[in-house]
Amino acid sequence: MKQLLFCAAAICMLASCKVDYEKTPSGLSYKIFPGNGNGPKLKAGQFIKMNITYFIHLSDNKDTVLNTTYGKMPGYSAVDTSARTRYTIMEVLPKCNVGDSVECLISIDTLKNRGEIQDYNKTFSRGGFIHCNAKILQVFNSQPDVMADYQNAVKAETQKETADLEAYTAKKGIKTQATKNGVLVDVENAGDPNNMADSGKQVTIMYKGYLETTGVVFDTNMDSSKGHNKPIDVVLGEHRVIPGWEEGLKVFGKGGKGTMFIPAMLAYGPQGSPPVITPYANLVFDVQITDVKVAPAQPKMNPGQLTPAQMQQIQKQMQQQKHAKDSSAAKD
Repeated sequence: MKQLLFCAAAICMLASCKVDYEKTPSGLSYKIFPGNGNGPKLKAGQFIKMNITYFIHLSDNKDTVLNTTYGKMPGYSAVDTSARTRYTIMEVLPKCNVGDSVECLISIDTLKNRGEIQDYNKTFSRGGFIHCNAKILQVFNSQPDVMADYQNAVKAETQKETADLEAYTAKKGIKTQATKNGVLVDVENAGDPNNMADSGKQVTIMYKGYLETTGVVFDTNMDSSKGHNKPIDVVLGEHRVIPGWEEGLKVFGKGGKGTMFIPAMLAYGPQGSPPVITPYANLVFDVQITDVKVAPAQPKMNPGQLTPAQMQQIQKQMQQQKHAKDSSAAKD
């Protein structure tokens, strides 16, 4: 909470101050506020940990925070000097030292011209700017070092979210049991103990998912309100669903029924799933396990043949590369 209050105060202060901005080659307005002067200079190929906030200062003198890591898990990024960082805060990072703070002004008109937003609206208005403020906390020289720190940060954030869910369920008088990594499960009916959901099993599920904070239902097949009402099959261990499902469903057997309270880091994490599931949203799922059986055998593949998941990943990478190339060509 103190971090969030500090973040809000910093936003108000920066929004009210007149800042003498510089510009990157792509035209991004930025200002670097030096830290204590002892931090090392950032270099391409390194990895950084930082706190970052994106907000919009609206005409009614109210600030709308789009996303922030303050009070949450820090952001991690590679220091990149390639063309794909054009018109982002990443373009400024090689100019910074550890301990520095950065403010950037991202033109909404420029984002629209670059095709990165579809159209203007009440938030992303013509002539407006997205403010980006960042504080560089730490630098890492190797991927193993940054991954170790990242995993510790994920663990700490998940524990905090689980504690929030424990307080939420306790307040409502809901008794739960916790899985290894922090999913809380309210078991109404455990189901068949001789036919439990487990890795390698195909689990047939009816579900309703909603946000812990607001109760807004974002998806369900228990009725037709979301356009589908048939049970879904999930093969546990294939990791085609969020980690919270992989863990929470294993509490139940065939015929089981209950509610899973899933920390954000075991759901959609810092990215969320716009527009309904916001970043760092804890989720709640009512579930009914209608069947559990051994998963059907996967078709044999020829040596060297790619799996559908691998093909999907390659296609995604190709689309990202094409987008970066098209954006670079359009800018040039």
